[in-house]
Amino acid sequence: MAIAEAIREGRLPGAEIAVVLSNLPGAPGLQAARELGLPVIAIPSAGRKRAEHDAEVVAALRQHRVDLVCLAGYMRILSPEFVRAFPNRILNVHPALLPAFPGLDAQAQALEFGAKVAGCTVHFVDEAVDHGAIIMQRVVPVLDQDTAESLSARILEQEHIAYTEAIAHVLSGEYHLVGRRYVGRNQK
Repeated sequence: MAIAEAIREGRLPGAEIAVVLSNLPGAPGLQAARELGLPVIAIPSAGRKRAEHDAEVVAALRQHRVDLVCLAGYMRILSPEFVRAFPNRILNVHPALLPAFPGLDAQAQALEFGAKVAGCTVHFVDEAVDHGAIIMQRVVPVLDQDTAESLSARILEQEHIAYTEAIAHVLSGEYHLVGRRYVGRNQK
């Protein structure tokens, strides 16, 4: 929804949402996308082999002429074939300052570890979990009274900002990768 709002407000010039896709037919994001008049597809993954499911998803994305895949709440590990179908064209947002606290429950991990700051990371997706080149990060202080829920809420606010900014940077094409390092315009 934050991406759709950014497009509507002109913060992602030239961008459009080609399709909203989920592996869960009842995903709230699909209904929200329908209400915005966006094309939606559900490709159930339950009981299917990852490679088979991902091949169907890749075919659907290609059918809709998708140039950039933006994962948002998609809680599945992508197959190597999926990642290779969109090299450096799949983005993910993770609720931690990677490489710290990859995987699930990153906010709870940060609290349990005693981190003084947390945040979010937008990164390219590669074949490892929460591992691709980092495009952008935003920091959130961890407060003494924080719970996983309160910290998650503050991080989510920053995720919406960071994801939109990262998409704009990637769509501009004004960057290059040096090994795993993302180097945007105005950086050396």
